[in-house]
Amino acid sequence: MLRITDARTGDPVTATPARRGLTRVEARVERPDATGLRVLLTADVLVRALEIGGTPVWTVLTGTEGRAELRARARALGIRPFEDERDSGPGLGEAQVLRVRARPDEPADGVPPVDGTADGLRVEVAPADIESGVAQDDESATALRLALLARPRSEELRLDAADLADAEDQLKHWRGAVATWATRPSGPIPDPVRDQLRAAWEDDLDVPAVLGVLRKVETSGTVPDGARFETYAYADRLLGLELTRDIGRGAPA
Repeated sequence: MLRITDARTGDPVTATPARRGLTRVEARVERPDATGLRVLLTADVLVRALEIGGTPVWTVLTGTEGRAELRARARALGIRPFEDERDSGPGLGEAQVLRVRARPDEPADGVPPVDGTADGLRVEVAPADIESGVAQDDESATALRLALLARPRSEELRLDAADLADAEDQLKHWRGAVATWATRPSGPIPDPVRDQLRAAWEDDLDVPAVLGVLRKVETSGTVPDGARFETYAYADRLLGLELTRDIGRGAPA
């Protein structure tokens, strides 16, 4: 069961509603900058985790300057569309509300800012920055997604050209491996591996730990190639990295 730390209390809270029903995930993005993208990406992965667990989700985008630019950059990153707040209408009787937002700056006077959205569970994301000159075109977008996901969302993040190059290399390597494993006899995901993946993302949406499980599976001497393929395909439902993209494209480089 997915549990998320509520930023207002610091306590882990069950993200799925106590009664079966719709969960609203609301992403508050102030600007279409790196921090805004990181907030929206966190919300996207949160939605994926909920849907894998069978929870119906309604997604809403609020508070954005430069909304057209944000949507274009989000689409390149593989972030699925969020409804505009103005188009969402009244509440749909949702059983749970999860509000994803950037972590506010520490106030100089030590008095926390007033927040009018007291209801729901708050998920905060640390600021991110992308060094000027780092390519952010469609070709490198999935590598940027991986680079953003590879660090805990509670840690401030500054990405440079080397970070993006490392992510591109990792993606190329994994996609080539997955394409090779896809040619082997199929095999089920080992129960301990599936449990490790679920335990990672259900523990406060720990995506770096999910990536760590994949690295262990790749080098495991006991997981057959067909099971490796199934493992990576399953994890990619959460990660959205197109890890199966190169299947059938010929021998990997």
